[in-house]
Amino acid sequence: MDLRELQGQRRSRAAGKLLSYAGYIIQSGVAVVLMFILIAFSAWYTSVLRDIPSGLPIRWIMMAVLLPAAVHSGFRTYLQPADAVFLLPQEHRMHEYFAPAWTRGTVWKSLRLLLALLILWPLYIRTEESPKALLVTAALLLGVKLLSAYGCWRELKMLSPAASAGYRLLRWAVGGLIIAAWLWQPFHKGLGFSLLLAAAYLSALAVPARHAVPWERLIALEKAQSGRALMLLGWFVEVPGRQQRVYPRRWLSRWGAGLPWRRDSAYRYLLTKSFARGDILGIVLRLGLLALALEWWNRGSLVSAGIYLFFLFIIGVQLSALAKLHGESFWLTVYPLPENSRSRSTISFVFRAHLAFALALWLPLAAGSGTLPRALGALAAGAALVLILRARLGKNMRRAEDDDL
Repeated sequence: MDLRELQGQRRSRAAGKLLSYAGYIIQSGVAVVLMFILIAFSAWYTSVLRDIPSGLPIRWIMMAVLLPAAVHSGFRTYLQPADAVFLLPQEHRMHEYFAPAWTRGTVWKSLRLLLALLILWPLYIRTEESPKALLVTAALLLGVKLLSAYGCWRELKMLSPAASAGYRLLRWAVGGLIIAAWLWQPFHKGLGFSLLLAAAYLSALAVPARHAVPWERLIALEKAQSGRALMLLGWFVEVPGRQQRVYPRRWLSRWGAGLPWRRDSAYRYLLTKSFARGDILGIVLRLGLLALALEWWNRGSLVSAGIYLFFLFIIGVQLSALAKLHGESFWLTVYPLPENSRSRSTISFVFRAHLAFALALWLPLAAGSGTLPRALGALAAGAALVLILRARLGKNMRRAEDDDL
């Protein structure tokens, strides 16, 4: 059996499945939106380079942008549940199957890292008093990327889930320390510290016991990655239902417990619990934190209002994906829900959550000195955007219900 060919065939099938939706995505207008975002970002970044604010914490900005790009690692293996049985006799040769996946994942993420570095570099050399050389910095960051990719693969193979989680934290700590040492310390000290820390990390990776091939973990990871790709496509076009990934967020376990136990609130209860333990909550929280940071940085200017409306729109699109949850659930056809209960509960829940984000993201604008009229205008525009997306969601759900009849 040619394992490299098998992996290539699976990758081609997966790519073809996603590319079949490319035409629908283009028709949705996403290309125009991306072009508008690129033009707006270019204009904003050019204005920042022409008039750099005094005391700009460029090292912290470099750290915040480059650390995730350098340390985050992931691989698409395209493993299927049946592989744990049918490929088990080939376990001693599975490195031939995994090698292309590891290489592609590392190369593409390295290109993303270099792009982030090149975008930040003009701001860095205009702000830093004694900037490091570009080529040496790029080489060090690529070394961190290779080290993180190797560490991520070793984590997946560890026997103990606790050890895997601990080494994941260690990987982020090591990457952060190496980048911080390079940005804050002189050349020789930063380079020497980085080499010693990398050698210690590699030695630590050899300690935990490992599986030859962690079949169940890799299959579950592949299922989650495939689900995220389908969720992304679901923003633009209808895609087949996917299995939802569940997160045990105990700090939200009581959310929804106060809803009355009645037929008309049954789907609202299900949607609340699904949102509290699903992917969409993590996505919108990360978007919200990023929006708050960018708004606070640009407070007192019109840019902050633009950032507010842009992120509020993206969060609204994400929340609208809740309409697709449980769309193909068998139990919803068995449980006697009132007519239109699913659409009413979904629209109400999404509207309330979106409105809460609109108020929370507006706080940095309200805190800007001397900009209360502008902040109130942004809040009014945000409320109008929430109402528009609510009307659009209601229209789409009514159309979907009519098609099912």
